Amino acid sequence: MLHWSELGQPRTSRWQSEAAAPLPTELRLIDDTLPAAEAWRLAQAGVSLLWRGDWQNARHLLQAMSRRADKQQSRPGKAPATALQAFRQHRQQQATRAQTLARLLIEVDATHSIQARRAQDVTQACLEAYGPVDTGYVVSLRELLGVVSAHEWRKKGVQVAALGDTIHAHYGVFSPLRGEYLDLIAKAPLPGKSTAFDIGTGSGVIAALLAKRGVAQIVATDMAPRALACAADNLQRLGLTNQVELLQADLFPPGQAKLIVCNPPWLPETPTSPVEAAVYDPDSRMLRGFLADLPAHLAPGGEAWLIISDIAELLELRSREELLGWIDAAGLHVINRLDTRPQHPKATDANDPLHAARSREVTSLWRLAKAA
Repeated sequence: MLHWSELGQPRTSRWQSEAAAPLPTELRLIDDTLPAAEAWRLAQAGVSLLWRGDWQNARHLLQAMSRRADKQQSRPGKAPATALQAFRQHRQQQATRAQTLARLLIEVDATHSIQARRAQDVTQACLEAYGPVDTGYVVSLRELLGVVSAHEWRKKGVQVAALGDTIHAHYGVFSPLRGEYLDLIAKAPLPGKSTAFDIGTGSGVIAALLAKRGVAQIVATDMAPRALACAADNLQRLGLTNQVELLQADLFPPGQAKLIVCNPPWLPETPTSPVEAAVYDPDSRMLRGFLADLPAHLAPGGEAWLIISDIAELLELRSREELLGWIDAAGLHVINRLDTRPQHPKATDANDPLHAARSREVTSLWRLAKAA
């Protein structure tokens, strides 16, 4: 619980942080009269700022603080000597930026409403992200705007060309904005159409694509309740619930399948928020666990599709030799590999700090089978 004094009265509210940020230790009430430069200075000094002014002005203040953060990061400095150093520096800068901007706070009541002039209606967005609550809470304005943005994306959805339909991602669930790996799944030759496992289903897009390709029975697993709820919504809307069973599991469901597909997080780093868990996999835990247990779940004559890019190799976070070693140690062999180039904007953005790696990135579908 967060405690402070306001107008001579003690106040208390629940602290809300999806990133598990620590409870603010120093809190100051601010409003429209505080200049952006002073707000940025206080936030950099570790002071949390609880907004008590106009809602639109709060958004403007956050934008002004963001510009200061970007300007600070763009100052010339010593260029990193290696791709790994560039990645570490970029990740640290992003973490510092996020922590500082997250110190601008807003209070939300138990109905998920903001009691401020010109306040935006965030009720439905917060219900989708946080569920019903019994008490009000204080949250980072940056997180709250992320919740609102996720709500808008959920309504709009993402058109998936390989699927010929739209996927609607929930808050905290990775959205299939990068379609190149789905194109690989759409064209890879199926080893059979009887059974398939989709490991780490997320939004359910891979399970849906396999169902559209005619696989009769699919079990899709995930550990995250948000992901399972998201996948259930998408599969129901697409009319695929008779073909796909959802199961909360760490990697594999019981039994065997003719085809097993996994698109694990591509970078062996620690995530700092729920949605980052789809990108960062500490010590390649999911990737190594998938490969090690895979042979026991492959039906005779079956194969597995591992979808992964080489960005971790280009950033010197993992070597190709390590990946091949894990495949060999599991008693697997590579049938072949389908490759494609990413089409996302950062792949061609020369101003991106990681451009040297991203410009060379290749996304692959590795077709794996049990070694003879």
